[in-house]
Amino acid sequence: VLAAAGVLEGRSCTAYPALKPDITRAGAKWVEVNETFSNAYVEGNLVTSPAWPAHPEWMRKFIELLGSRIEA
Repeated sequence: VLAAAGVLEGRSCTAYPALKPDITRAGAKWVEVNETFSNAYVEGNLVTSPAWPAHPEWMRKFIELLGSRIEA
């Protein structure tokens, strides 16, 4: 969706590895995923991650971007 909307052009992001060709074709720089797919990447106001194991990290970074934080 982000690639089709032109949002990725000139940016860096991550996603599920099978999407790497689509992301680079959309003009984005690919950020490697870790072996457990649990990393999230932030560039400006864009937070991306590769798969469901990254949901906690993605949510933490998204909440920080909004100016808040999660307390346990």
